[in-house]
Amino acid sequence: MMKHIAIIQGHPDTSSMRFCRAFASAYAESATLAGHVVIETIDVAKMDFPWLRTKDEFEKGVVPQSILAAQETIRRADHLLIVFPLWLGDMPALLKAFFEQTMRPGFSFGAGGGRGLPAKLLKGKSARVVITMGMPAFFYRFYFGAHGLKNLKRNILAFCGVAPVRHTLIGMIEGKDPKVRLKWLALARELGRKGV
Repeated sequence: MMKHIAIIQGHPDTSSMRFCRAFASAYAESATLAGHVVIETIDVAKMDFPWLRTKDEFEKGVVPQSILAAQETIRRADHLLIVFPLWLGDMPALLKAFFEQTMRPGFSFGAGGGRGLPAKLLKGKSARVVITMGMPAFFYRFYFGAHGLKNLKRNILAFCGVAPVRHTLIGMIEGKDPKVRLKWLALARELGRKGV
């Protein structure tokens, strides 16, 4: 089944040498070849938006044009690919600032969900979260409890109705043998082909 896919590239470094960028590119190329529509890659590092500093700004502030464009891309998507490096156990601050700006009331959640809970306005969308890291992935998952991943899945994506949310953890990225990196890129192409 053909999907409309939005890619959120969350690496704050615009260098093409970053593995997050290679993974997202391989995924996008394969998805397109398989007949999916990659609507757009939202490259957070290239966006210009202010950081939110108050509850009032979050709830009632003017939404910057770059964020409105990102919201429209997400609105049109069936599936989101979110790619970022693990920094200090979580997503980079710039990506968190992007989610704070983007996932505002009225776009991602709103009144009327029942039982005092907000309505989940992004229902019907799925996501895959890909996180690269310097430590072994199993250490992040079992020793640290993958808390950064859990926060994104539960407190942002699931809160807004995105489900299912799958994930791929790529550990020891800085020391990866080129052959191992090629295997990860092959996985990116396979995921892109399937649109998951």
